[in-house]
Amino acid sequence: MDKTRMFNLKEIEDALVETTLDEVREALREKGYNPVNQIVGYLVTGDETFITNYKDARKKILSIDRGVLIETIVRSYLEN
Repeated sequence: MDKTRMFNLKEIEDALVETTLDEVREALREKGYNPVNQIVGYLVTGDETFITNYKDARKKILSIDRGVLIETIVRSYLEN
């Protein structure tokens, strides 16, 4: 145990965003919405009513800056 561990804040932030998007997607599906359409609508317009309140999905997605959400999604797409 003489090695120093690295702490990567960006990895933690990305994991939080991914977890949040998964939870929001599932809540939208359960309520009968198309998650892609609803999340894109929110990201493009900033109108939070695109996201359901069911299972606190709206509260969860609003806890993350839209710019961070977009950056994480684009990075994930471009790096895969």
